[in-house]
Amino acid sequence: MKSSPEDIKSIISVLPESPGVYLYYNSLGDIIYIGKAKNLKKRVSSYFLRESYENNKLRVLVSKVFRIEYIVVNSESDALLLENNLVKKHQPRYNVMLKDDKTYPWICIKEETFPRVFYTRNVVNDGSKYFGPYTSVYLVKILLDLIKQLYPLRNCSLNLSKENIERNKFKPCLEYHIGNCKAPCIGLQSMQDYNIAIEHIHLILKGNILELIKYLTTLMKNHSSEFRFEEAHIIKQKIEILEKYKSKSTVVSSTINDLDVFSILDDNTSAYVNFLRVVEGRIVQAHTLELKRKLDERLDDLLIIAVVELRNRFSSKSKEIIVPFKINSPWVNVKIIVPQRGDKRALLELSERNVKYYKLEKQKNAERKKEKHSSKRVLEILKKDLNLPVLPEHIECFDNSNIQGTSPVAACVVFKSGKPSSKDYRHFNIKTVEGPNDFATMEEVVYRRYKRIIDENKPLPQLIVIDGGKGQLTSATKVLKQLNIYNNVSVIGIAKRLEEIYYPNDPIPLYLDKNSESLKLIQHIRNEAHRFGIKFHRQKRSGNFIMSELENIPGIGEKLIEKLLKKFKTVKRIQELSEDELSTEISQTKAKLLIRYFSLK
Repeated sequence: MKSSPEDIKSIISVLPESPGVYLYYNSLGDIIYIGKAKNLKKRVSSYFLRESYENNKLRVLVSKVFRIEYIVVNSESDALLLENNLVKKHQPRYNVMLKDDKTYPWICIKEETFPRVFYTRNVVNDGSKYFGPYTSVYLVKILLDLIKQLYPLRNCSLNLSKENIERNKFKPCLEYHIGNCKAPCIGLQSMQDYNIAIEHIHLILKGNILELIKYLTTLMKNHSSEFRFEEAHIIKQKIEILEKYKSKSTVVSSTINDLDVFSILDDNTSAYVNFLRVVEGRIVQAHTLELKRKLDERLDDLLIIAVVELRNRFSSKSKEIIVPFKINSPWVNVKIIVPQRGDKRALLELSERNVKYYKLEKQKNAERKKEKHSSKRVLEILKKDLNLPVLPEHIECFDNSNIQGTSPVAACVVFKSGKPSSKDYRHFNIKTVEGPNDFATMEEVVYRRYKRIIDENKPLPQLIVIDGGKGQLTSATKVLKQLNIYNNVSVIGIAKRLEEIYYPNDPIPLYLDKNSESLKLIQHIRNEAHRFGIKFHRQKRSGNFIMSELENIPGIGEKLIEKLLKKFKTVKRIQELSEDELSTEISQTKAKLLIRYFSLK
């Protein structure tokens, strides 16, 4: 079982245009793909709203998608990190990137005497402090390079215990001699002085990027004043990168341990609770639960019900719960937190954004279902009134337009599920018929329309409506038989005089009740075809009039007419010009011809 294209389009239509992560589920409820997006709506649409696929794997993936879920985040960087966490946890089948087990870089302050500061891709639970993860290795190197300039630290792995230093076990290395280290290994730098530098590095890595930018700006100006322009330019590049960087991710924080985040939003009938599960500072699960109100339950009671249900459902044992307001905890050893600022507050706001989007999605889906149900009901009535074999979800209507035989055109409009599908509308310039012959014109356009549909292997409509009486209907029926599709579609004609409905091979028309929804739908379709055809007909007549009037002037050729219309847009504007004004664009001889013609009109 899989979702229909209509179901997928319905899901896509309510996706937010925000950064986030999307999850594709198959019919068994398994996550088969997780992806990130700068714009969820555009990214997910790109999978499904395309005519062909560049590779077979993508086509197979799309064919297996049954359900789509998403998590909204604050930035594209957050989406990248969250995608990484979720892929590692769920290991979806179609995420081939798992093969190389890609991880992101962290900056580690090692738990040891005279701590080293370095970047790593492996987080080890040994008491060391980790900052990150970062989505850019280049940014990590900028930070480490800055730290190295500000605070010369050791980068060796020697055991610098007090005893080893006192016993003069080590000798200073090249790093000391070139100024990159103050040689704590031989006692030239005290532990107190070294630890002050580490505390300052803590502040930088915790996200005081503004102070960092101020320092770099001062340093850049100093280099510039000393005419060290190349170094100043390098620092300027670093400043530009840091200004674009968001110092603290709301998705990942090494200062946060395991916790659960809950937010709630309600209306008159339901409450919606979003749950974010955070493990080791990373979001690994997200779910939104809807609770139908039976009585006038209080919001805090509904939140407690949801918290208990979701923690049990996902087997969460977290000792901290973040909520938007105080609730009575049903657990003795679990701390309930209502954060006001910081990383935890940012996580709560992220959860609130997700529950808001979920509620909006539910409302739009409900409205769409209601509208769809109403449209389907009308189509059911139409099927019954016209005695059709199938529900006419796809209807096409044809109309001819010409005035005294000039500029003959025709129009075809398409209705799907009872609604206009304007992207499928088509108009036709009549090629084989001369003069005002509605019957022959109808034959031509119906043939061209369905010959092409057959050649392109596209679906036929369930109902074809011909704007006209028995004559036009007979012409259309003749073509449908010629194309061997007469038995595959239903076709009717609607005459304008009394709005009677004609069937092929039946001389007696059907008269629908003037107030019936069936007749109103048919009239709406017929009127739309007439409007679309008349609009095209007017455009064509207007173009012909302009060209023919200027072509009537002896000595004025096609290229000159095109040049004048391109410059002055309309014949009326050309008529208002003086001979001198025209002479600036064309020769004086041609200008006189135009002036003489317009003066004699």
